[in-house]
Amino acid sequence: MSRGMTSTIAIVLLGAVTAGFVQGLSGFAFGLVAMSFWAWVIDPKLAAVLAVAGAFTGQVVAAFSVRRGFDRATLAPFLLGGLAGIPIGVGLLPHLDMALFKALLGLLLVLWCPAMLLAKDLPRITIGGRPADALVGLCGGILSGFGGFTGTLPTLWCTLRGYERDTQRAVIQNFNLSMLAVTLTSYIVTGLLTREALPMLAIVLPSMLVPSFLGTRLYLGISEATFRRLVLILLTASGLTLLGSAITRWV
Repeated sequence: MSRGMTSTIAIVLLGAVTAGFVQGLSGFAFGLVAMSFWAWVIDPKLAAVLAVAGAFTGQVVAAFSVRRGFDRATLAPFLLGGLAGIPIGVGLLPHLDMALFKALLGLLLVLWCPAMLLAKDLPRITIGGRPADALVGLCGGILSGFGGFTGTLPTLWCTLRGYERDTQRAVIQNFNLSMLAVTLTSYIVTGLLTREALPMLAIVLPSMLVPSFLGTRLYLGISEATFRRLVLILLTASGLTLLGSAITRWV
């Protein structure tokens, strides 16, 4: 095995371990964290496949480790919107300017999340009702098709809605699990998941299992305020990573 391939595998492994732990702790962000490592060493389409498969596996782990009841009426608009968005994201993926996409999403997170983090009282959005939730779900579905960025905007929206920690975790966990399952199936049907991806999948999936489980254990011991701060900090860090990745591709 060449030195270049060895370093690539090491970076893929490190990305999977880190992303698995963060997703277990926060309930989202596998794709964002993993991409911050993988975007430097592997093809974006392969990275998207690995991110979706890894995020889905992490959500399955969380479903058994962090069991939270959920309100079907609260979750339903997100799911319906998300299911409508996935085909759009999967269809656009082969034609997507990944650098531009990362820059725009990163800029949104970098500008908005620190403002929420520093605000004394987080703004709570009560208008829009279920149609607004469905629209956010639609955006989450599109981002899922782009490569497992499923929970980013719905997580931000749930925070703006002022949902309690366990309510937010239940919505995001069930939304992500559903969206990622459909997205992964879409990748298989459309041929985006190829045989060439299997060796990397054999590295990513086993390596993120234990970190994901450890993250879910840590989640159970943190407070409501700590969880909210953690989510906003992770979203901000994800935004910075996306911006940095986009800028380096343009320079």
